[in-house]
Amino acid sequence: MQKIQNNGALGLSKFNFYFSELRRNLIYIILFFIFVFMCLAPFSKKIYNNLADPLQKILPPNAHMIATDITSTFVAPFKLVFFVTVTILIPFIFLRIYFFLREALYLKEKKVIFIFCSMSTLLFYFGILLGYFYILPTVLSFFVSIAPDTVIPMTDINQYLIFCIKFFLVLGFIFQLPLVIVILIYFNFINVENLINKRSYALVLSFFIAMFITPPDIFSMAIAGICIYILFELGLLISRIMLKYKE
Repeated sequence: MQKIQNNGALGLSKFNFYFSELRRNLIYIILFFIFVFMCLAPFSKKIYNNLADPLQKILPPNAHMIATDITSTFVAPFKLVFFVTVTILIPFIFLRIYFFLREALYLKEKKVIFIFCSMSTLLFYFGILLGYFYILPTVLSFFVSIAPDTVIPMTDINQYLIFCIKFFLVLGFIFQLPLVIVILIYFNFINVENLINKRSYALVLSFFIAMFITPPDIFSMAIAGICIYILFELGLLISRIMLKYKE
């Protein structure tokens, strides 16, 4: 009876410890979020201007962005600051999660999680940067160019923001492809040799995905399809190196 009570007390003590650690890490994340958000908030208009710059450069001289809601001019920039703050916080969030889990992990597992989190962050940032500097201007140029002569493109600032956020999130998650492949192979959900033998299917699928995220012109679709396929090959390369290290 005493042994059962001791085990129960030990289990409750562990639960309290992990709960307090979880709460402490959440408090750190919230406080850091508030700090970064407050630092960026005074520059909300400038940040939004930078986001709108690819569209402003290609709009006709007599066209401009509009606000169909009286609150959009205030809300849209702060929505963007919120998104930027969360994006900046991704490494810090992963770090706090790592600190929370590390006590329950072996040394090898700690290394694996640290590498995966680092790769995920870098790939996500790279996808957003590539989208902002190259893919987004190409997409916007296409949609503006196909507008009828009698139509002047005037985009609502809130709708443009929602479009850009969805666009960047899609690209960020697409660039997680190497990491997804590595995880599936590492945990033996798929075999690396099977993926190597099905490269042709991966190439076709890459261009199929590119067809939905780029304007329907051959050049843009080809660039996007090649990039996605390169990500697939990168995942295979990392997986093969990882398997040799694992052995």
